[in-house]
Amino acid sequence: MTAYLRALRLERWPRSAAIILGSATFFFLHQDFLSSFRPLETAFLLALSFLLTWAISTANYVVNEIVDAPYDIHHPAKRHRPLVQGKIKKVPFILLGIGLTAAGLGLAVVFFSRSFVLSLLALLGAGFIYNVKPVRTKDIPFLDAISESANNPIRFLIGWYAFAPRHLFPPLSLLLAWWSFGNFLMTAKRLSEFRLLRDKAADYRLSHKRYSRNLLLFGMIASATVFLTTFLVFVLSLRLYRNLIIFPLLLLYLFLFFRKTLEEREVMEEPESLLRNPLIALLTLVLAGLFALSVFL
Repeated sequence: MTAYLRALRLERWPRSAAIILGSATFFFLHQDFLSSFRPLETAFLLALSFLLTWAISTANYVVNEIVDAPYDIHHPAKRHRPLVQGKIKKVPFILLGIGLTAAGLGLAVVFFSRSFVLSLLALLGAGFIYNVKPVRTKDIPFLDAISESANNPIRFLIGWYAFAPRHLFPPLSLLLAWWSFGNFLMTAKRLSEFRLLRDKAADYRLSHKRYSRNLLLFGMIASATVFLTTFLVFVLSLRLYRNLIIFPLLLLYLFLFFRKTLEEREVMEEPESLLRNPLIALLTLVLAGLFALSVFL
């Protein structure tokens, strides 16, 4: 049972917690809706939407664990995954994924709007598009990072529609900013693989056959530029001028990610590992705190 739990990658729950940003932004931009929800109701809906997002994300990891097993064997860390090591069986693992999907979508239909359910389905669909042939965007240069980072705006939408009526759509500039920041991180992960796996990189990830160090650096720079530009558009279009105070901190944040990616001596399995850097972790907390203050001030 321990091996099955490890294969579900439950430790990646912080990714699902990203829905909180969507919910917080909704109430920040539409404060008149705050009175529509009682505190306990808000807490319940937020907790449930997190659990449902976590369930669907975990179901996607089931898909990834199965279809990536032939490639993971070439990765220094991922070759120790339970399915690659033969510690779990496919059929019960698939049934576990189906159960998580059915429970997640079923509860979503009962408690949330159609827009929320569609956003949850989009998260599930994104996992299949990224992992499963004949599409499998994971094998296509740049489209692999773009499609993987699409989970960022999708999770934002899940958090948004946990409370928002279906006719209210979040600012497109903010969705693009969140998407491009995710793409920045996913490209950083690929650069780490390319640097440290060298000739074996393409055995693990087919897209590395057409990547180069300069192309991946360009991808990171382009993603950072789009992120900063769309964030500025969001702030200026809604006249949220007080949020400009975090812009220099965002520049520093991106610089630290750049430097850490280029200095890493181990392959970055997931971008969250960069948060082990004390300065990056501290700056993350500062940025989150400043955003929270901007909501209530």
